[in-house]
Amino acid sequence: MSNIINAFKNGKAFIPFITCGDPNIETTVKIVHALQDNGADLIELGIPFSDPTAEGPVIQEASLRALTAGTTTDKIFDMVVRLRFEGITVPMVFMTYANVVFSYGSERFISRCQEIGIDGLILPDIPFEEKEEFLDICTKYDVDLISLVAPTSSERIAMIAKEAKGFIYVVSSLGVTGTRSTITTDIGALTSAIRAVTDVPCAIGFGISGPEQAAKMAANSDGVIVGSAIVKIIAKYGEDAASYVGEFARSIKDAIN
Repeated sequence: MSNIINAFKNGKAFIPFITCGDPNIETTVKIVHALQDNGADLIELGIPFSDPTAEGPVIQEASLRALTAGTTTDKIFDMVVRLRFEGITVPMVFMTYANVVFSYGSERFISRCQEIGIDGLILPDIPFEEKEEFLDICTKYDVDLISLVAPTSSERIAMIAKEAKGFIYVVSSLGVTGTRSTITTDIGALTSAIRAVTDVPCAIGFGISGPEQAAKMAANSDGVIVGSAIVKIIAKYGEDAASYVGEFARSIKDAIN
């Protein structure tokens, strides 16, 4: 069974997202430790890409900073090896784009994920109907290919959810990532439709800006994903960001439980 299930065993799961290498690899290492120390149950590691189509300006700028700093996929793989050696035990998943995996070599990339202790892979630019070319390799190497369900997926929720592995990434709002003052999607209806066909946990992401919003989203799901709000803190504090990210992470974890 996937290690990802452990993220959902102790109450609502807090899943932070960060862009690897922003502002540099060494700072990312410190931030991952701060996240685990402050209640993160699973960590999404973004592999920077030059054209991140699902991302808003906050994460686009983080990708640019990371790439400018010389971050590469191989350096991120080496970083994960170091993190596991240093005692990071929470599940970790990569979030990136199909072209990053293709250009590295899909089997080479996914087999390396298994070797270093990456538990899942999120590819937001791959539609459900085109996932097979990745799914077979992920299955071979016991890496969960995470499914996304959007507010527009209503006709396809059952189909997507039935085949889901690890957890289901519920997209709270249409458009790109970024914090939002309000989330108007009927999250309860969306998660109820998912739970009618699967026991795979569902976590809500896109737009969660702080503890109060996180608590509301957690009430209708098994966990919350927070990205842009954390990346903003990293952008503000740079190499000194780890302690500030840790404080924010603790506020989210406390709020959802």
